[in-house]
Amino acid sequence: MIAADGWADDAWVCPSDHFNERPAGTLVSLLIIHNISLPPGEFGGGYVQRFFTGRLDPLAHPYFGEIAAMRVSSHFLIERDGELTQFVSCLDRAWHAGQSHFAGCENCNDFSVGVELEGTDTLAYTEAQYATLLRLTGALMTRFPGITPQRITGHEHVAPGRKTDPGPAFDWPRFRGALDPLADGRGARA
Repeated sequence: MIAADGWADDAWVCPSDHFNERPAGTLVSLLIIHNISLPPGEFGGGYVQRFFTGRLDPLAHPYFGEIAAMRVSSHFLIERDGELTQFVSCLDRAWHAGQSHFAGCENCNDFSVGVELEGTDTLAYTEAQYATLLRLTGALMTRFPGITPQRITGHEHVAPGRKTDPGPAFDWPRFRGALDPLADGRGARA
């Protein structure tokens, strides 16, 4: 469940200051699915959490020197074991989509929630990740009625040519098929 303050009641909270307010009067109406692994292709270690909170040690890995100064975030991270972490309230604008567009609207960060799956474009996501993503998606659709199955997309779709995630490893037909019962029973979800 997403509380009135925009925080999920079943997520670990790891607050980031990499966010700002959404433009006045903007309704949350888009869910963007991403992937991330730090270092690339490696999982665990808490590096994503450090990255999204500005605490990534640039000396801990050669790749980190290239990205440690970046100020990016996402609302949520779903790790390989299905663990859910939240960095930014859904009421605020996390910095996850960058230059982007959806259905004729620019700057998707203004009206979207970002969910990062720990993974890569080409490695299958885990059963636990799909289960957590579906539960979270149901909660988001309940809290923000503007998020419908048609308004759930990948980073690759809002930033084509610039981003490739969640990539071909993400099973869109499976995910969308599992969303149908959620969309049909919007009011019944917790």
